[in-house]
Amino acid sequence: MNKRQNKNISNGVKIAVSSTEKHFNGKVSDVFARCPYFVIAEIENEKIQIVETIENKSANQLGQAGISAAQLMAEKNVNTVITKNMGPRALDVLKQFNIAIYYGDGAIKEVLREFIDGKLKKMN
Repeated sequence: MNKRQNKNISNGVKIAVSSTEKHFNGKVSDVFARCPYFVIAEIENEKIQIVETIENKSANQLGQAGISAAQLMAEKNVNTVITKNMGPRALDVLKQFNIAIYYGDGAIKEVLREFIDGKLKKMN
């Protein structure tokens, strides 16, 4: 997907990135449902406007962490998730909420830039 094709989805998008750390300078977590934090960014005019970090309270649940984490994304009005790996339950719930899921790896700042530039691969 090139930048022109991605332009419509990169403007006015609220993105949650599964994060290893509590700040914007962290890395994408290896997992979605049990990541320690979610970094939430809003993209306007191809720029990152608002960044918020929330603790993932689902991370320590005994079961159904994927479902809980996906529901949290819907409650936060996220319309795109970027993560490295996701289980089938979380994937199903996010799809039910029409939340797009992209594969990302590395520094969160760089992954968000790759999303804006249309370089991330969508998960199915």
